[in-house]
Amino acid sequence: MAGNGKYLIGVYPGTFDPVTKGHLHLVKRASRIVDHLIVAVAANTRKGPLFSLDERLDMLKTDVENMPEKYSSVEVRPFDTLLVSFAREVRASCIFRGLRAVSDFDFEFQLTGMNAKLDPEIETAFLMASDKWQFVSATFVKEIASLGGDIGGFVTPGVADRLYRKFGLAHRPDAV
Repeated sequence: MAGNGKYLIGVYPGTFDPVTKGHLHLVKRASRIVDHLIVAVAANTRKGPLFSLDERLDMLKTDVENMPEKYSSVEVRPFDTLLVSFAREVRASCIFRGLRAVSDFDFEFQLTGMNAKLDPEIETAFLMASDKWQFVSATFVKEIASLGGDIGGFVTPGVADRLYRKFGLAHRPDAV
C-alpha cells in the first residue's frame, strides 16, 4: 500500500474468457500493492469470446468472492472503452498486467508505451506469473475442455462446470 497517505486504486484488465486460477493468483498479488483493486472485464467482442460479458462477470465475481486471500478490497467491473479512459474514470494510478512468458512481453511492451502516451500519469506494473501458472491460458483451457479433458487444475469447479456445459458435455470428466 502507499504509505504516503494516498489511497491507491489499481486496475487489472482482461477478457477473462474464462477466468483461470492464474488470473486469480494475480488478483491476490495485485491486491497486496493497492488499497482497492478493480478487476476490469473487457467487453472485447473483437476477440469473439466464448462466454458473454455477463457470464464472464458472473464467473469472476463468484471466484473473487470465494478467494481465501485478498489483501485489499477487490471489485469486478465491465468496461468497453480505452483502458486508460477506464483507468482515468475510476481514478486508478496503476494498471496491472500479467506476463507468463517472454512471448507476452513484446505485445505488453508496445501496449504500455501506447498507454503511457495516452495518459502518462497512469503507471503500468507487470506481475510475472508464478511458475505454477506460466503455462495456463484461457485459450488452452477452452481447447482442453472442448475435447473433454480435465481442466480442474486450471479453473475453479464452477468455471469448469460452465465450460463443460458450453461444450455440451453433461458432466465433468474424471481426473486423468
